[in-house]
Amino acid sequence: MSELLRQLESRILIAPMAGGPSTPQLVTAADNAGSFGFLAFGTTPVDRVQSMLASIDSGVRYGVNLFAPQTPVEITEEISRFHQQLQRDYGVAEQLADPDYTNGWQDKLDAVISADNPPAVVSSTFGCFSAAEISRLHEAGIEAWVTVTSIEDALSAQNAGADVVVVQGPAAGGHRATWSVDEQPSGLGLVDLIETMSMAGVNTQLVASGGVRTADDARELLQLPRVKAVSCGSVFLLADEAGTSDFNRALLHSGGTSVATRALSGRVARGLETEFIREHHDDVPAMYPLLNSLLAPLRQENDPRVAYCLVGDDVDKIGQGSVADILAQLRG
Repeated sequence: MSELLRQLESRILIAPMAGGPSTPQLVTAADNAGSFGFLAFGTTPVDRVQSMLASIDSGVRYGVNLFAPQTPVEITEEISRFHQQLQRDYGVAEQLADPDYTNGWQDKLDAVISADNPPAVVSSTFGCFSAAEISRLHEAGIEAWVTVTSIEDALSAQNAGADVVVVQGPAAGGHRATWSVDEQPSGLGLVDLIETMSMAGVNTQLVASGGVRTADDARELLQLPRVKAVSCGSVFLLADEAGTSDFNRALLHSGGTSVATRALSGRVARGLETEFIREHHDDVPAMYPLLNSLLAPLRQENDPRVAYCLVGDDVDKIGQGSVADILAQLRG
């Protein structure tokens, strides 16, 4: 059971947002406003992790999100053909990367536990902590939260001893938190998913995540069985304290359509539609993180054809102003 959720003034939390938006300034502003925010360390190098942890002022309550290790992607004929097509059409590298499929999990876990001001929570995405890892976190006074998209994963997280299960619905921006790269996540809406989990025997405290834009959205979710808080990400992308790039801020200000597709990264994710997504919405193999590495040079040059702006539904309803301002709107 989560002691943190019992203590928080706010039941609106700020979700981890990979790629830059989640900053020490953002989580500090959340804490100052009686809320709670997460740093997103999924693909962040461990030296950068240590630097960011050291920049958090003593006394600030915050969380950290890690990407669980994944099974290496098998280079199939389908992936090879798609790679060759990208070479022809976009001039990507001739060689596929050899990524660290562990996501630096163990080193990052060590770093957060040994930090001078350690997080109150470590959450996992793309998988679950082992029971031994949860025990280690608990010994350090840190709660273990696990992100899920299915009843089966929720039950597995509960059985492992997770303090909180974060239930992510299909309207959420960013990657769907499936536990395998090739899994096609359920399209079941967040409300239905949570209600079904309750009937299936999930009795751990829940945090609902995905698609919250208004105080009414939050109130609806907080009335569901075992939901103790609501986690919001996309609605804070334009917050003053967010580290969202100028390029992505401009894209978000100009609107656009949010779509769920493998064409963002090779894993099902939701973000702004681009020319590349329109061309390849349905034909990208399950090849995360290989697609990211191929498109990275183009994205570093802010090539709009392959822009990487992860965001949930209802882009036009994203908040602006300070974290405190946006939280006040969501509290109603």
